[in-house]
Amino acid sequence: MICMFKPSTPRIEKLAELFPEVIAELEIIFSNKSNVYIDWSNVVHWQDRLGWHIHLKRLKQLLDSFDTIQNVKIYEGTLKGNQKSEAGIQDSKNMGYEEKTKPVKLMEISIDTTSVPLNSPILLQNFINKGLLSKLNLETIEFLNSRLADFNKQGIFYIEEKKCNFDVEIGRDMLRDFDKNGIENFILWSGDSDFADPICQLKEDNKDVYLFATAREVSSELNATKIPIFEIKKIREFICWPKEIPQSTKNKIERLA
Repeated sequence: MICMFKPSTPRIEKLAELFPEVIAELEIIFSNKSNVYIDWSNVVHWQDRLGWHIHLKRLKQLLDSFDTIQNVKIYEGTLKGNQKSEAGIQDSKNMGYEEKTKPVKLMEISIDTTSVPLNSPILLQNFINKGLLSKLNLETIEFLNSRLADFNKQGIFYIEEKKCNFDVEIGRDMLRDFDKNGIENFILWSGDSDFADPICQLKEDNKDVYLFATAREVSSELNATKIPIFEIKKIREFICWPKEIPQSTKNKIERLA
């Protein structure tokens, strides 16, 4: 099956003229019947490091320009009762994504120092990597615990953390699409270590798996699989918010008009 690039919008057509090498690389990645799996709960946090935002509608328009892509599945949690969150899920569906969602769990993590010795790391281990925590001296641990005690004086005894992982669902869908839907190329947007096992399974079955990610957001476990990684900074102009397109690129687009 040969991948044909057919720009889904005039804007993408102009950008393709400016960045032909990027389109050529994507045509190779999408060279066979492909599915895309976006772990949005993971990807959304890349934006701070990138310094720009991923515009889901523009991303879908780019992916729609490659005729070998069968489905684009996005996995994101829903904050029940939160109008913005629930509307965002519907927006993704309206854009043509195959939406996979489940309720976000709100975890209460204790920072109550009432019965915790000042020199104890027991509360800190909920927030600090164990390896790093073991390197902290007693003075630092006591200082951090005293800051938690300050929160207690303000009436704050726990931190609320949102949790919504889709590693099981995505891994299951990838293997199911291999077994039943004849997908040859699997495109994963994530950096989560939990995907190492399904990726290795697909590779053993001679399937092509690609990771779309950005530097320092890929786990060591995924790197160990030797999976090809596509740096999403290469497609910034195609998928970022319109106001975040570099002015130099905007000027070139205008000259093509």
